[in-house]
Amino acid sequence: MSRKPRIWFPGATYHITARGNRRESIFYDSDDYQHYMDLIASCKKDISFLVHAYTLMPNHIHLLLETKKEPPGNIIKYIHSRYAIYFNKRYKLIGHVFQDRYHAKLIDTIDYFLQACKYIHLNPVKAEMVRKPENYVWSSYPGYKDKDKDNTLFETKRVLSYFQEPQREKYCAYVETEESEKSRTTL
Repeated sequence: MSRKPRIWFPGATYHITARGNRRESIFYDSDDYQHYMDLIASCKKDISFLVHAYTLMPNHIHLLLETKKEPPGNIIKYIHSRYAIYFNKRYKLIGHVFQDRYHAKLIDTIDYFLQACKYIHLNPVKAEMVRKPENYVWSSYPGYKDKDKDNTLFETKRVLSYFQEPQREKYCAYVETEESEKSRTTL
């Protein structure tokens, strides 16, 4: 049975996820994380797209990605095929690095867009890797929290446009409210 084709059109936005094969780690150290980020940057030079949010977890990734003239499959193929070659060569492995096909959920409303962004930024907190989302280095959230952080890999304009001034602070309150409410109820 053939795969169902993904819905794509220029400007389509997706919550992209991909997991390590057998749920194993795809990042062992900071060099691995940095290499994946470098591949995103390299891909952006060849294929036009926007990253609105990302989080790289030890065994999976989340990208909030907006396409331009190419479907998401071309973007993910570029990044993941190169990353798999790097990873297998570095660790003297063979075979698949990523489990199955990547997942791409089409974002079709502003509410869903903002919820996906929040979910991506809270992923390390929910996994109990950090207490605050801004403390997770391999995420775009520190760039939302601190406008002076280097954010050449992603852009904040669209996300922040849905919040009144001060936009950055309002977005961070939106993300962090859920966590502060949970901590109050567990005290």
